[in-house]
Amino acid sequence: MENKFLGYSITILGMYKGTNFMKRFFNTAGPVKCKNHYCIPPLERINLSEILSLIDQEKYFVLHAPRQTGKTSCLLALMEYLNRQGRYECLYVNVEIAQSARENVHRGIKGILNEISERARIYLQNDRIQRTWPEILSVSGEEGALNTVLTRWAEESPKPIVLLVDEIDALIGDTLISVLRQLRAGYDKRPQHFPQSIILCGVRDVRDYRIHSDKEKTVITGGSAFNIKAESLRLGDFTQTEMRILYQQRTEETGQIFLPETLDLAWEYTNGQPWIVNALGYETCFRLPEGKLQTEVTPEMLDQAKENLITRRETHLDQLADKLKEGRVFRVIHPMLQGLDMDKSTSDEDVQYVADLGLVRRSTKGLVVSNAIYREIIPRQITYITQINIESRIDPAWYVREDGILDMKKLLSAFQDFFQEHSDHWIERFDYKEAGPQLLIQAFLQRIVNGGGRIDREYGLGRMRTDLLVIWPVKEQNMYDSQQITEGIGYQSSSICYPAKIQRVVIELKILYKSMAKTIDAGLKQTWEYMDRCRADEGHLVIFDRSTKKSWKKKRFVMEKSFQEHSITVWGM
Repeated sequence: MENKFLGYSITILGMYKGTNFMKRFFNTAGPVKCKNHYCIPPLERINLSEILSLIDQEKYFVLHAPRQTGKTSCLLALMEYLNRQGRYECLYVNVEIAQSARENVHRGIKGILNEISERARIYLQNDRIQRTWPEILSVSGEEGALNTVLTRWAEESPKPIVLLVDEIDALIGDTLISVLRQLRAGYDKRPQHFPQSIILCGVRDVRDYRIHSDKEKTVITGGSAFNIKAESLRLGDFTQTEMRILYQQRTEETGQIFLPETLDLAWEYTNGQPWIVNALGYETCFRLPEGKLQTEVTPEMLDQAKENLITRRETHLDQLADKLKEGRVFRVIHPMLQGLDMDKSTSDEDVQYVADLGLVRRSTKGLVVSNAIYREIIPRQITYITQINIESRIDPAWYVREDGILDMKKLLSAFQDFFQEHSDHWIERFDYKEAGPQLLIQAFLQRIVNGGGRIDREYGLGRMRTDLLVIWPVKEQNMYDSQQITEGIGYQSSSICYPAKIQRVVIELKILYKSMAKTIDAGLKQTWEYMDRCRADEGHLVIFDRSTKKSWKKKRFVMEKSFQEHSITVWGM
């Protein structure tokens, strides 16, 4: 089936001829199967010619990418391709099974050998490894059994062997060191007596491993344990075109259309991260009641899908957020939340690690959080308990006027009271204490917008500020008649009310470092620029004075200022 979209042509695997595509869905768990899932064919996501060249050159190399980006799908597709071509005998193995062995090398190697033998039996109809590995382990021991098994296999195989090792960085300590060293020890025997090519796949590049050896009482680097690596390849996220093609497959098979503005919002939210792209598609089309009924996917539906994923703390997002507790992640993310530069305690290894996790990426603006959903997840995760504590103190209805408008001045005045009374002991509860003022106001606002709006956040290194955009749908018409059509509002489904208008409010957060006058001058310009870019008609500048010597009477104020003929309210705290 040929799909031509936005000038991009792909072939969706002719082998699926006759398949009932109506059963396909967006995949969010495990390897992609194009007969079951909307998909970008995995081999089109990698540089296949480069990989084949490295294999032909008998190279050992690394393929790495953040979790749930499609690594396993690509390796399985590569195995199928190589075996179908007939030049090599290729096997995919997942060594995560040995993670539970931790420092017990014997248990770890035993688990890996069993995995190799089972996969060889299933994919290659080779049961000889299954019959021989237990004896080899008993004779060669855990420090040589893997090397011996691969040697015997290579000698018996009529074709050169290509071994694809997935989840290599799931191994721990001496088990990981032993595997890397046994693979390195056989390198000079290839291809007659050892696999011609081995691809190690994981979240991080092998060179970044810092492995504690309990046996040697020292830290072994991945680069020294596996110094035969020729290349390190990284699997990228979807391009914007690939994301649109994925959603277009849904349209072609069901007639359900993703509106152009919906596709734009999807790219803004995901920046192509494969799991989020698929998760948004699945939530919108298969879980939202209106997604099951309507033929158009609107931005409002996508926004609700995003909120549902975050609220449910989906595994992918929860695992990523859990990394915020790690010291290496803290040293990179903490200054980003404050808008400051990284200090000398942050190493290039820290930055590379956080990038390998997929949390940050390099852009024309420098190092930034990878996508809008991650930007939202980070502060919401850090302040999760605070949000729960605030719930009993704040009723969102207090700040919504009768006409449906969110009363931001009343809201920020209430936050001034709250901040003066609670900030000292509440900020102490955060792991990210220096970013406490920015995080506390976001937790406070989150409680309000959970009633129907959202917050877009922009923060990063060296910005000296945090930009918040509060987006509030003003639901002047609260009708739920599925037959109702109202001019200027549109179709009212049985479970969603389209807003009559959208209220957009910019809140600029700054910490006082210089004089108040200079901070206000710079802040007014920044607030107006963000208002102009976001098409907001209301702006607020919040300045936190962290001085412990000043009284609250001097810190706290509110004033109206004008910039470029726009009124901006300045709040001191």
